[in-house]
Amino acid sequence: MLTLDTTRDMVNKALSNLVLKTQPAELYDPIRYTLSIGGKRLRPCMVIMGCNLFKDQVDEAIHPALAIEIFHNFTLLHDDIMDDSPIRRNQPTVHKQWNRNIAILSGDVMAFLAYGQLIQTRTDIINDLIHIFTRTAEGVCEGQQYDMNFESKCKVTEVEYLKMIELKTAVLIGASLKIGSVIGGASTSDAESMYAFGKNLGMAFQLQDDLLDVYGDPIIFGKTIGGDIVGNKKTYLLVKTVEMADEKMKEKIIDLLEDRNMEREEKIRSVKTIYDQYDIKQRTNEMVNNYFSKANSKLEEVRVEERRKQELRKLALSLLDREK
Repeated sequence: MLTLDTTRDMVNKALSNLVLKTQPAELYDPIRYTLSIGGKRLRPCMVIMGCNLFKDQVDEAIHPALAIEIFHNFTLLHDDIMDDSPIRRNQPTVHKQWNRNIAILSGDVMAFLAYGQLIQTRTDIINDLIHIFTRTAEGVCEGQQYDMNFESKCKVTEVEYLKMIELKTAVLIGASLKIGSVIGGASTSDAESMYAFGKNLGMAFQLQDDLLDVYGDPIIFGKTIGGDIVGNKKTYLLVKTVEMADEKMKEKIIDLLEDRNMEREEKIRSVKTIYDQYDIKQRTNEMVNNYFSKANSKLEEVRVEERRKQELRKLALSLLDREK
């Protein structure tokens, strides 16, 4: 069975061989730049590994895997514009390196390029892949809109937050595995189980990401700790704490979030102290483990030999073993 490292090499090779137009340079150079600055390539690897779960030959999964990777990077490019983020993967974002209008248009082209890669597949499954991909793309955009709505919304419930991360993050992971499974010849029920496996894994991954932003080791995590707190970003930790807090504590949290003069480290320390009062680290970990357990249960349902599942199990564990 193919390992994550092997499939990543396959994806990177395919990306390096991707032929893009050269003119107008202002349109295509940002796309080359976006696809060249790295990333874990997890989602396209999942397409290939999903296919490999059901058959040994995975060449047919390469173009759809590129479709997923191009689409994912398109969403990041547009997210960076909306968030006015200056850095992505330690490099200037496209709208900073060029300008906003160029970034918008280059992102638009990437969406179409993704479809161009997706349709390079067998005619007997192309309609299924287009349906999965299109519905997923709609969901990701819906999730992004909910996330933006939350910025100006005083109260966000746990249910609302979980729905947002399901759409913004988890459905693309689920779709990657489902698309690979369909290419591999999976039955309808097995393909649905793979989708559920990926979606639950994506939920666990995002919740752990929220947790590590506060409690992680910055060297291992690869990000500055406390960025979500300083940015007043509504994460699961914040949403859950506000739901549990009494009115006095809610006022205190709001005051902390609205204080523009407080020093960064003091703000992080103050909010973290409140989280500790409500045992938020443990509660979030319980949610992570709950979704991870659901993911494993769905993988169990897939009717292939256990040995064929081992690399996907390793992948799932690696996603949640970033730093406890």
